[in-house]
Amino acid sequence: MTEQSTDRDLPTSLALAEPTVHVRPAWITGLSLASLGMWMAALTPAQVLLPIQLQDIDPRTKLLTLGLVSAVGAVASVLATPLAGALSDRTTPAFGIGRLRGRRHRWTLAMALLGAACMIVLGHQRTVAGVAVLWVLFSAFQNGEYASLSAAIPDHVPIPQRATVAGWVGMPQALGLVAGTVLVVDVFDSKLVPGYLALSLLFFALAIPFAMLTDDHPLDPAHRNPFSWRKLLASYWISPKEYPDFAWAWLTRFLASLAIAMGTLYLLYFLRDKIHLEQHYHMSAASGLLILIVIYTVCVVITAIVGGMISDRMGKRKMIVTVSGALMGVAALLLTFEETWPASQVAAVLFGVGFGAYLAVDQALITQVLPAAKDRAKDLGIINIAIVGPTAIGSAIAAPIADFLGYPALFGATAIVAALGSAVVWKIKTVP
Repeated sequence: MTEQSTDRDLPTSLALAEPTVHVRPAWITGLSLASLGMWMAALTPAQVLLPIQLQDIDPRTKLLTLGLVSAVGAVASVLATPLAGALSDRTTPAFGIGRLRGRRHRWTLAMALLGAACMIVLGHQRTVAGVAVLWVLFSAFQNGEYASLSAAIPDHVPIPQRATVAGWVGMPQALGLVAGTVLVVDVFDSKLVPGYLALSLLFFALAIPFAMLTDDHPLDPAHRNPFSWRKLLASYWISPKEYPDFAWAWLTRFLASLAIAMGTLYLLYFLRDKIHLEQHYHMSAASGLLILIVIYTVCVVITAIVGGMISDRMGKRKMIVTVSGALMGVAALLLTFEETWPASQVAAVLFGVGFGAYLAVDQALITQVLPAAKDRAKDLGIINIAIVGPTAIGSAIAAPIADFLGYPALFGATAIVAALGSAVVWKIKTVP
């Protein structure tokens, strides 16, 4: 699992250089596996295990407590990702061994190990406070790994190959959810402790091949910027006036992520309490959720790969982002007016097609507007705020809307947010 050239053959300045050599399929496979383990661990609990766990603790307050736990986890993610990214940006070969002498791989392994340990303990929590604390810790470590993995693409992948690679690497975000849901629902029958344990083991194990078998450009200590808490806090703000395209890309990602957070947070409860799957279709809400996830995943896989390849060939990013956002908005509108099981399946198709294309193209677009090579992981951490921050905001918005106005109002609001995300991408000037 190596690239065409290795760090033993090339100078350490490659850590900051714009990549020019296409990465090989084995490298893409390694990064995809690490991403798969990470997304299984992050998304499956949020979609399946946490709702079940919090409902068992107190079914009367499940909507509010799920929103609260999701929100505090998102806050931890917002704070952790730029910090972990800034630290990996400054990591030199000191104390590294073999392929762990580069900037990223040590962080990938350490964050996966710590996150896996948190998951094991999380499965044993029987209070809302215990769940919230462990989810905060897990979210911080999981997003620390995300910071190092997401920086691998601008570190190693040239721009003409970037959307294709982003499609393959973005695909595990959907595959991780379906694979994790199959594991915890079908294999472990939605039991919390074995479900969390299995996800934690895969989280760490799937990070090992990429970290141990692929090269990671080391940073010459002479090129290392000194770490400063003041500078780090200041770096959370990147001037929209100085870097307008980065700001518009951030807002595009924020709105798309907010639509996703609002539209999916209460899906299990929607199937159970509104559609009444057990009563009308003789299946559990968890089984219905699994069916929707499978439908959605198949569509994501196809469009993530095809959309990325089309974007690289055409050189068009913004048009595909707009179409993908529109499809997600239509899916939400369908559930606004048609609260049925068949409509839910059609919405899963539309959402999957839209989100798959979005995953590949938007990630490639973002890597083209990063302000500086020396701060790639940190700047991608700022972008990650636009991914995880909406989870907190989406929870704060979705909980009262669902509780007081009902699911049609929630899905209608989701459609509006998705439409806004499709529109603002056209404010970006330097990317076609």
